[in-house]
Amino acid sequence: MTAAAGLADRVAALLGEPVTELGPVGGGSICRAGRLLRRSGGTVFAKTLPDAPPGFFAAEVEGLRLLDGTGTVAVPEVLAADDRTLVLEWVEPGPATPAAAERLGRELAALHGVPAPGYGTAHPAFIGSLPLPPPSGHARDSPGDWPAFHAGRRLLPFLRQAADSGAMAPADVRAVERVCEVLPRMAGPAQPPAVIHGDLWSGNVLFAADGRARVVDPAAQGGHPEADLAMLELFGCPHLERVLAAYEEVRPLPGRQERVPLHQLHPLLVHAVLFGAGYGAAAGRAAREALASA
Repeated sequence: MTAAAGLADRVAALLGEPVTELGPVGGGSICRAGRLLRRSGGTVFAKTLPDAPPGFFAAEVEGLRLLDGTGTVAVPEVLAADDRTLVLEWVEPGPATPAAAERLGRELAALHGVPAPGYGTAHPAFIGSLPLPPPSGHARDSPGDWPAFHAGRRLLPFLRQAADSGAMAPADVRAVERVCEVLPRMAGPAQPPAVIHGDLWSGNVLFAADGRARVVDPAAQGGHPEADLAMLELFGCPHLERVLAAYEEVRPLPGRQERVPLHQLHPLLVHAVLFGAGYGAAAGRAAREALASA
């Protein structure tokens, strides 16, 4: 099948039955997505990216299965996938109620209590359309050395890409580099690798009609739990204060608020690479706030 084939054709081939496209689904900035009706009954969600990097959808499948396997957060069931298309169960949208937000907070706290074998992933992974640098052997063999992993495999690679593309002013580049230099003093209590969603902005939280939120489109990996919370705060989430309060009832994080700018640096650098200088300037501000808090 060619890259130009329609979404319905691709989904029909994967599911082995005709489907009818009911309409597009918005919310993302990378893939084309839609809702489709199966001839056998029921609807599915599918998204496609004709020029997807190798392993792009396989990484998302791995991430969804990793999260599902923890028995904590809810994710849509994976129905089918190939190198350019992913088909998931359809999640019927519902209201973002305070009760659903509190349940999400408790579930995220439970997720972050699940140990990971190391920082990063053993398989290729992506955030948006960008590949995540694989962990070095040292980072995976040193469970307490999150600062070295985060600086070397999350901040500096994306800082270089953003700077090379012209999305970062020299002063902002220097501020992020300084954060990387002093990160061990800023990181707070030692954090062994835990399973995290890895790309938890509000668009990746689906409040469902059954009252339970689903998390989607993960960059699931071993990481620092505060990264997920900081990203929710960066881009907003309905009833965010209820999410955070419920989370901290289960899993208190003393001093977390002072570390929010530090944990927002990585998504801001990713956005600077993808979307330009406005996010580069925001990354510089976050770096300076992190340094001031430290």
